[in-house]
Amino acid sequence: MITLTFEKNDELLLGVKTEKGILDVKAALKVFLDTTAPTSVSEMIEKGCEGQAKLQALVERAISEGVPLLEEKELHFGPCVPNPSKIICVGLNYKKHADECNLDYPPEPLLFSKFANSLAGQGEEIPLPAVSKQVDYEAELCLVIGKKGRNIKKEEALDYVYGYCTANDVSARDLQFKSSQWLLGKTCDKFSPIGPYLVSAEEINNPQNLRVQTWVNGEKRQNSNTEDMIFHCDEIISYISAHMTLHSGDIILTGTPEGVINGYPEGDRLWLKKGDVVTVEIEKLGSLTNYFV
Repeated sequence: MITLTFEKNDELLLGVKTEKGILDVKAALKVFLDTTAPTSVSEMIEKGCEGQAKLQALVERAISEGVPLLEEKELHFGPCVPNPSKIICVGLNYKKHADECNLDYPPEPLLFSKFANSLAGQGEEIPLPAVSKQVDYEAELCLVIGKKGRNIKKEEALDYVYGYCTANDVSARDLQFKSSQWLLGKTCDKFSPIGPYLVSAEEINNPQNLRVQTWVNGEKRQNSNTEDMIFHCDEIISYISAHMTLHSGDIILTGTPEGVINGYPEGDRLWLKKGDVVTVEIEKLGSLTNYFV
């Protein structure tokens, strides 16, 4: 199942992507008063297969009975997971990215966090902080946790994933490296756009074989595959869960491949500026475009 969020009347609503258009779940439930289904991303993830089944039944009924669908191009997207309790990120998790930065591969996942203020959606403007002159992009596969877990075994870890989405771990490098703590350069406003879609796990056969790409103003900058990860998705989930409980709706950004600005020779680094358009894309998950202002 492919879902998204969109703004309507100052409310962030759940939509389901179909071949014919986007179903407004709340509007459909007002038509079919005898039907129930999740009306938020949090509820959908929490109810798992049961919630998906109800949404699928709602979609099929709405289409068969001619309920109007929305055109995607007319929507104002929100983050595809708008209310995670945790945003956990993995640094330096692709071999070729570590190589381009002349850094050793980490012996364990390097974890840092972001806050909810950094979330943004497809098509949103991202403000460049006045205190930074070195803003960079990072295309990343984002894992969305589907159920509560602690001390999860590696071989069972992917069973805890509800789905996947495309993310851009926007980073202010001059702020990031002011200290050993990366937080300051990672969690500026709207520095974590995710989406446009949340794709449920059954749609993705192997998260370790997905093409990852980035374009800046139409120029391709990143072109890699999740198979280059140092720590695979199952390892990351297991590692994190040994230190803290994961809850449904938590999101994990799994690192970026080579091709970021910070990996260029110092004299060739042209940092993001006002007017730049950045698109990150992950195979089967969709393209996420944002505008820097």
